[in-house]
Amino acid sequence: MEFSAMVAREADGGIVLDRERGGEDFLGTGEVTIKVHYSSANYKDALAITPRGGVVRQYPIIPGIDLTGEVVASETDEFAPGDLVIAHGYDLGVSRNGGFAEYARVPAEWTVRLEGLSTRDAAAIGTAGFTAALSVQRLLGHGLTPDDGPVLVTGANGGVGSVAVDLLSTLGFEIHASTGNTGAADRLADLGANEVIGRLPEDPDAKPRPLGKARWAAAVDSVGGKSLAYILSSIGYGGAVAASGLTGGAELPTTVLPFILRGVSLLGVDSVALPIEERRALWTALGAELRPRHLDTIAAVAPITEVNQVLAAIKDGGHTGRTVLEVAGAF
Repeated sequence: MEFSAMVAREADGGIVLDRERGGEDFLGTGEVTIKVHYSSANYKDALAITPRGGVVRQYPIIPGIDLTGEVVASETDEFAPGDLVIAHGYDLGVSRNGGFAEYARVPAEWTVRLEGLSTRDAAAIGTAGFTAALSVQRLLGHGLTPDDGPVLVTGANGGVGSVAVDLLSTLGFEIHASTGNTGAADRLADLGANEVIGRLPEDPDAKPRPLGKARWAAAVDSVGGKSLAYILSSIGYGGAVAASGLTGGAELPTTVLPFILRGVSLLGVDSVALPIEERRALWTALGAELRPRHLDTIAAVAPITEVNQVLAAIKDGGHTGRTVLEVAGAF
């Protein structure tokens, strides 16, 4: 077997991502061999080709933290050739070769059979959309209902935020979408946002208030840092924040007051190491009652050969929604 892949290698103090040809040595171990139809572009993939990005353990590597495609060989009865599947998270694209290749081999316990979704639509959801769905699921599990009041979504123009707006709108919630993109209002309204506001806090240099005016019943936050601190101080009594990101920084300059005076809950959301049975159950829901309504609006498609440009836009903050990377036939 010989096939094409986008391989990241260290070179002259930087990381170069370029097309290469390889064979069985690219595949590694695992029970399920997949002909990759699509991958997608994520912030973590951008970090994988950033010097000292902190996610890749050793180069060279094929990035791509998610992939969808067709099983071509299986060493387990759980999957058979012809099955359409998705794999994402775990060590894909960070310590073992990922989805930016025509073929991939993954453990069966990382693999999800698709139900009700094409491989393109599953890639449009991808890691970011799955994280959004998991965030919404956490808030619903906390007891959140549309009657509780508006829900804030930060980073609303990005991958996690766009899908979160879509899902919450489908469920009947009033949504306040926060974004630094001043031209995104119409797009977010089309996804279901009732109100579009700027980045939070409005004054990034102001000292964070331990407790502010209660503005939202809950929030989906993919930004972290000062933004998350501000949001926690602005959630109403008994509310919750589902937090999944740190593009705004890893530090959290807050106090215990939102937690002990308003009973606010901070719900951590991790889609990387989520146990496979929970992962499969959520993907089943994403193919049925939790299916996003606006995937064609949320996701653009680009050939895998343009991945460097797409990842540069994500890193620079100029990326909108999701980008599906077409792999099969695109090299």
